[in-house]
Amino acid sequence: MPPIARHLMIHGRVQGVFYRNWTVETARGLGLAGWVRNRMDGSVEALVQGDADAVDRFIALAQDGPPAAQVARIEATDAPVEALSSFEKKPTA
Repeated sequence: MPPIARHLMIHGRVQGVFYRNWTVETARGLGLAGWVRNRMDGSVEALVQGDADAVDRFIALAQDGPPAAQVARIEATDAPVEALSSFEKKPTA
């Protein structure tokens, strides 16, 4: 089954609560590739790609995130699959 990719915009109390590090650990644990970064508006943006079941599992887990986070909503849209081999944290945009 070919990989899929989803672009995520995560809103709520998601900065300053270990959310990006949690995202990296969780995505890598699920075998996903992609990236995560803070946004100047207080949201977190991510691109996750890999097996469809793993991507869906990640999005479900991201609704909760780390213990201190309070996720209000996640906007998930289809994205083109990129040539990525790992999951990393990017600088704030």
